[in-house]
Amino acid sequence: MIQTYVADLHNHTTASDGEYTPTELIQEGKKLNLLAIGVADHDTLNGLDEALAVGQELGIQVIPAVEVSLRFKRPYFVGTLHYLLYIPYALLADTEFRQTAVAILKQGRGSALVHARIAAINEEFGPNGKTPLLKKELTCEEIESLAPNITRRHFALALKENHGLDREQINLLIGNDSRAYLPSGIEPSQLTPLLHKYPQLVRVFAHPAAGSFPGESHYNEVLPPIETVAMLMPEFLDNAVLGLDGLEVQYPGHAPEHRALLAEWAATYNLMTTGGSDCHDRVERPLGVAGVSQSELNALLARLTIQEFA
Repeated sequence: MIQTYVADLHNHTTASDGEYTPTELIQEGKKLNLLAIGVADHDTLNGLDEALAVGQELGIQVIPAVEVSLRFKRPYFVGTLHYLLYIPYALLADTEFRQTAVAILKQGRGSALVHARIAAINEEFGPNGKTPLLKKELTCEEIESLAPNITRRHFALALKENHGLDREQINLLIGNDSRAYLPSGIEPSQLTPLLHKYPQLVRVFAHPAAGSFPGESHYNEVLPPIETVAMLMPEFLDNAVLGLDGLEVQYPGHAPEHRALLAEWAATYNLMTTGGSDCHDRVERPLGVAGVSQSELNALLARLTIQEFA
């Protein structure tokens, strides 16, 4: 396959739910001859310092970011939407910014949410639940032992490996339509103080059409369909603080017709376009399968106030 992009702007490390350490991810990006690689772990900045140091050592530009989980409870949508924040380098070096961001982001995950979700799953699907499906109750220990920052992927791994559930059964327990589902993330109102104080953050909808992929995909998970994203967009476009600067158009879980539609939306609302692999592992969701062109990369770099390069 001929590579038509120069940068991959959306990837994960072991700081959240990725398989690569920050060092390994940047090394892999260098092997793929990428000019730049985005590191955007879920709701944490913990992998960025290591990634930036390795990038400087190897001569590959690391774009610091965080993928924020935003929780919604609307009549037409109960679930989580992912919101990429690309972070200017000067801001990342600001101790007050980092402390503020960490304090806000940790409200959407952590032990309290894990415990509440486990209780809801057992109440509904445990051996003594309303709809018994598990032969033994799901425990906090088996989930929390998998990583310090728990995501839906860790629930899925435990339900598959420890309880023998298949993909359909797992979605029944932890999908957006599950009777036991509790959305992760923070309310949009919880994020607005950070965005108000630091307007230089670049705000991008992550994989806005992945939930509408026609068929089986490792990338669609339980994300909202593109029609739901369209209904949510005014809450961002009409909000000067929450706001929206771009759309992730190039994504391995976007069908061609959806990429075209998102590009049309970007042109209509004067939004930048981004793209990335959403790498989580070496096989099912690998690095280097989506990205952006030189001009798209330079548009982002201009917003991050660093010099363009070729």
